[in-house]
Amino acid sequence: MTEIIDGEAVAADVRDAVADEVARLSDAGVEPGLATVLMSDDPASETYVSMKQRDCEEVGIESFHVEIDPDAPATELYETIDDLNDRDDVHGILVQLPLPDHVDKRTVFRRIDPEKDVDGFHPENVGRLVAGDARFKPCTPHGVQKLLDAYDVETEGADAVVVGRSDIVGKPMANLLIQKSPVGNATTTVCHSRTEDLAGKLAGADIVVAAAGIPEFVDGSMLKEGATVIDVGINRVDADTEKGYELVGDVEYESASEVAGAITPVPGGVGPMTRAMLLYNTVKAAGLQRDVDVNLD
Repeated sequence: MTEIIDGEAVAADVRDAVADEVARLSDAGVEPGLATVLMSDDPASETYVSMKQRDCEEVGIESFHVEIDPDAPATELYETIDDLNDRDDVHGILVQLPLPDHVDKRTVFRRIDPEKDVDGFHPENVGRLVAGDARFKPCTPHGVQKLLDAYDVETEGADAVVVGRSDIVGKPMANLLIQKSPVGNATTTVCHSRTEDLAGKLAGADIVVAAAGIPEFVDGSMLKEGATVIDVGINRVDADTEKGYELVGDVEYESASEVAGAITPVPGGVGPMTRAMLLYNTVKAAGLQRDVDVNLD
């Protein structure tokens, strides 16, 4: 019988651990703070930021929020980041994506102080990750690792396929899986929308991480019997519902769940873990900046 990987439950455990560390940091005179910056009027982005603020409140992290008109010049965003870099009460900075077309996201990533880059997107932090000396692991790939660990999925020696090559999920996910470390040591292949014979690549995979951003791109016919399937995708598709749409992953759940040994649902799988690992990174950042040890695995 297929095991459903409960991201909500694992995320709750991470938040509990983070809350304990927040209390311990507070005893040492450190109050972790996360700043979110929104330069968009997209309702989904506004919702994501609100959820992150609630998460901070739940674990005792101070949250600060800045909204910038999406039509404002890019320099206004850059200056906002500079101001947050200089604030001692802000230990982590998250700029909500996507950004307006006139703002270069790579410039934004480089602008954030690497020690406050709790997304792990600054080139310095990317380099440290690749070198096996990560300061911060990007939240979604790290969350996937936590899920694999929580459900005792053996990665050492396993054949893993990451479907997707984004800088935010696909590339760091593949890098984490191949590293000589716990929840690593896998033989990892990266596929994407241009991969020929994707089904052939997936047929032998013990672990599949789907992060291509394409609704139901992977189905059960492509999977190895008993594979662990981690669906990072969350896509809106038209549906005959009250809202007029439904959320689906990059994996066609019904057929995949008949084949997989374990699978994440959408929603309720990877999404809660991404948010939990942002809290994790914020507390870690506060400890690093104030030279206080943080006891998070």
